Amino acid sequence: MSVRVGADKDTGVAVVTLDRPERLNAIDLGMRDELVDVWRALRFDDSVRAVVLTGAGERAFCTGIDRDAVVPQPNSPYMADDPLLRVGPKANDLWKPVVAAVRGMACGGAFYLLGESEFVVADPTATFFDPHTTYGMVSAYESVLMAQSMPFGEAARMALMGTAERMSARRAHDIGFVSELTEEGGALAAARRCAEVIAGCPTEAVQGTVRALWAAKEAALAHGFAQAPHLISLGNLPAGRQADLFRERGREFRLR
Repeated sequence: MSVRVGADKDTGVAVVTLDRPERLNAIDLGMRDELVDVWRALRFDDSVRAVVLTGAGERAFCTGIDRDAVVPQPNSPYMADDPLLRVGPKANDLWKPVVAAVRGMACGGAFYLLGESEFVVADPTATFFDPHTTYGMVSAYESVLMAQSMPFGEAARMALMGTAERMSARRAHDIGFVSELTEEGGALAAARRCAEVIAGCPTEAVQGTVRALWAAKEAALAHGFAQAPHLISLGNLPAGRQADLFRERGREFRLR
């Protein structure tokens, strides 16, 4: 299993952990399917009233899609299968609050998960970046989600700078993307504390508030997502050229 779930029935909090630390918690198709099953199952577990989402290990929260994952695609420019579109809680109709606890790298497809969390808690080791453009790929869904969670200029800079630059936890906190910056190693405990407070409030009021918050941005998300498949089809380089750019990428980056 690459996703662990631990629920505390006394507090009403479940901790969902991405558990592939040897792959920097990159999402393969197996993990994707497990996450879908987890979110769907939590819809029916009334003992869970709030969720903390985190990644195993110290190096990464999640580094997006596993580059070794084989994703079959229809032979048509009008149809594209994005393996991560249903990886998040909201995409699976879970309207219980989710607090993300980030340590280490969070990049690329990680924003499908962070973008569907209510808020993010991070420790000083957290860094955020989007590698798509470096590898000749359009950052479409990720950019739409980031633009809902941080100032437009910050989302644009992250999406366009690729692997050349990473946003520090401090900068992410300064712009409001991270709601709390903890001491090193403290993100999970801080996220759990928040989740326990939320879980202690009347369930119907909490879930209604979550739904209201998301109603405020659903139209923008739907409009942006509708454009994404066409932009990806037009803008992505062929897979072989993407692989070449991945091998040729520079290892140095600026942290800001």
